[in-house]
Amino acid sequence: MIDNRTAPYAALVLRVTLGLLFLAHAGLKIFVFTPTGTAGFFASLGLPGWLAYVTILWELAGAVALILGIWPRLASLAMIPVLLGSIFTVHGAAGFFFNNPNGGWEFPAFWIVGLIVLALIGDGAKALRPTPLRK
Repeated sequence: MIDNRTAPYAALVLRVTLGLLFLAHAGLKIFVFTPTGTAGFFASLGLPGWLAYVTILWELAGAVALILGIWPRLASLAMIPVLLGSIFTVHGAAGFFFNNPNGGWEFPAFWIVGLIVLALIGDGAKALRPTPLRK
């Protein structure tokens, strides 16, 4: 049974937490690895370097949308390809455990599950622009 009094706040906590994770990962690419360094890493994987800049912007936009609650259901689904890309290009080959070199794929996979759960349960409390539901 779902507690309708607290469920919107659970969705809020999940939404903000997922957004903060994307904000942290974008910040890592900007402030630690630098955008140029991230582009070089992408190129070392056989990806076009410019895709690093798109990824950083995508992570920032998704983070803001999730944290503020701007179309959170759509934003959560839109962020899944970023994580799938990380699994298929970096983390998948490293194995399951995230403490392996290059990290494993279980953390991005669990992150995807969190995004799917948010898309299913709804926007949560304090969303600035809730997604209209069809009844």
